[in-house]
Amino acid sequence: MSAAGTEAAAAATLLVELFTEELPPKALKSLGAAFADGLAAGLAQRGYLSGSSRTAPYSTPRRLAVAITEVRAVAPDAEIVDKLMPARVAFDARGEPTAALQKKLAGLGRAQLATRIADAAEGPDRVYVASDGKADYVYLRRLATGQPLARGLDEALGETIEALPIPKVMSYPREGGYYNDVRFVRPAHRLVALHGSDVVPVTALGLDAGRRTGGHRFLGRVEIDIEHADAYAPTLEAEGKVLPDFGQRRAEILRQLVHAAEGASVIMPDALLDEVTSLVEWPAVYAGTFDRAFLEVPQECLILTMQQNQKYFALADAQGNLTHRFLLVSNLATQEPEAIVQGNERVLRARLADAKFFFDQDRKAPLASRVERLSTIVYHHQLGTQARRVERLRRLAREIAARIGADAADADRAALLAKADLVTDMVGEFPELQGTMGRHYARFDGETSDVADAIAQHYWPRFAGDALPVGPVAQATALADKLETLAGMFGVGALPTGDKDPFGLRRAAIGVLRILIEREVALPLPDLVDMAFRAFDGIPAAKPAPSELAEFLYDRLRAHLRDQGYTANQVEAVLVQRPARIDTVPAQLAAVKAFEALPEAQALSAANKRIVNILKKSGAAAAVAVDRASLTDGAEHDLWLAFQHLAPAVDDHCAKGDYASALRVLATAKPAVDRFFDDVMVMADDPAIRANRLALLRGVAATMNRVADISKLAT
Repeated sequence: MSAAGTEAAAAATLLVELFTEELPPKALKSLGAAFADGLAAGLAQRGYLSGSSRTAPYSTPRRLAVAITEVRAVAPDAEIVDKLMPARVAFDARGEPTAALQKKLAGLGRAQLATRIADAAEGPDRVYVASDGKADYVYLRRLATGQPLARGLDEALGETIEALPIPKVMSYPREGGYYNDVRFVRPAHRLVALHGSDVVPVTALGLDAGRRTGGHRFLGRVEIDIEHADAYAPTLEAEGKVLPDFGQRRAEILRQLVHAAEGASVIMPDALLDEVTSLVEWPAVYAGTFDRAFLEVPQECLILTMQQNQKYFALADAQGNLTHRFLLVSNLATQEPEAIVQGNERVLRARLADAKFFFDQDRKAPLASRVERLSTIVYHHQLGTQARRVERLRRLAREIAARIGADAADADRAALLAKADLVTDMVGEFPELQGTMGRHYARFDGETSDVADAIAQHYWPRFAGDALPVGPVAQATALADKLETLAGMFGVGALPTGDKDPFGLRRAAIGVLRILIEREVALPLPDLVDMAFRAFDGIPAAKPAPSELAEFLYDRLRAHLRDQGYTANQVEAVLVQRPARIDTVPAQLAAVKAFEALPEAQALSAANKRIVNILKKSGAAAAVAVDRASLTDGAEHDLWLAFQHLAPAVDDHCAKGDYASALRVLATAKPAVDRFFDDVMVMADDPAIRANRLALLRGVAATMNRVADISKLAT
């Protein structure tokens, strides 16, 4: 058999499984993916995988596993090239190897090559001299013999386990041990490692590899021997009553949920669906009910109670109203689920009774009466209490409302009540409902719909892609809330560092920018920043830092626009001018993108870049205005005349917000610009002529960059 045939015959599916105690459900999906990806990457790096190898990750509440097809039993021999040292160090004046080279080769186990460098090319290893582009270096080419799978897998498995994104590591003793000398996410009890039908003799977490795994605790065999790596999933399903594939298990839960809903809509956020998938090995969905009287409680409370406390799925009718039925996902399939359903109904009844009690108690006191209690809650040790913060929010909300045409009194009222639900029983139990409960209580108290909606929506957007506040009052209150947070934390120096952002400043910045852009709020950003810092007058700890905050907002805007699909050059062309009106930026960007597609765009961008560079180098040498009588060359006269006609049209289009038309008008200037640079020497010897030409270019640049700095588009 040929070498290629031998290698192909030795290739087989590799199965690796860690059988553990119950893994944290919220981390299972990421742990399973990281385990599979890490092991595959480690084996590929060591040469055990082929181009057609495929990876199948598996994860259940008690296991992390991966099956990889076409894994070699022995890694192929590999050529390794080591860059040793400069040739001038490796050889003496007579061309003989120096002691430094001999020592280096000896350290690599190739001492014999130092005595026969000239003929080393004949063997599997050789030393040679080659240039790295700067100097001649000595290189060692050596052939590394391929290692058996057991060695490579042992190394890759250790590296993969070490790199897993474990939320909290446990220490525990190995089997039969007394000391907590093993560290992992949960105690591991078995290790399976099969290459085809053969056990690969590796160790991990104090365990020796075998072929035995475990099935479902109640429905399957407790101990199962996997005969062949390819039989892993079918064996677990048939004998263990375990669906090891996370995606398959999730799809089965989804199928059963839809079936059990009987036409109702299942309220199933992805996070909840992932979590219940991580809690069961053999899913079964059952339906339960609760007392209709609980539907008097706001449905957000009921849904959150079901999802957060019990991992149940609420159901809604065609109008979006909550029904009195719910679905639960059990890890026990049975033909007689009555006991399971009734037990869960009893637990849910107690949970819903608590929610109803909180709701009834909270409504006994008007929301406005709770504002005073905010003085007992510290917002930030340098910025005071929540009550002090509310006063700043009221000031900002009134000022912003007056600028955007919102009712200032409603904005003030919304800001006054915005944080009052923080001291309610319901929000104390479910912090996720802050704002939402405030709206319900405000409506119960008879507040206007604008005020009630603003109380809920002043937190929006809460995450990427979330909805934005709808009405002007809600927008004013939301901007006030986010700007107060930003100015306060910048004022005391509590800034984000790396991936740490404990006060959510990046989220607040994106919220401000999205509201300005997507709600087309025509407020200059510098004005908003100044307003925000003025709200902290009288608080010595908060030092005004408008420039730093503005730069932070523009940086967030850059990232946000890049996420929208614009190129770095397009974004920079608009933002380098630090536009005050953020709401116009999308139109400017769209115009820049359209301009970039015109045939004249690249030449005009390059010319503008040239103009910018000339003006930068010239300093203050240019005249204040162009003296037409001093335009001595026909090309410079034509350029002046062209922009005399273009400038009013560009200004008119910009005033109307039609930035695309403004840039199209500029494209007609290409012939005059080209001719100017072909025929005219800007930096003339005569100071007066030079100053006049520089003044001409300043006017040209001002018009060309009216929409954006198109020099940033030059490649």
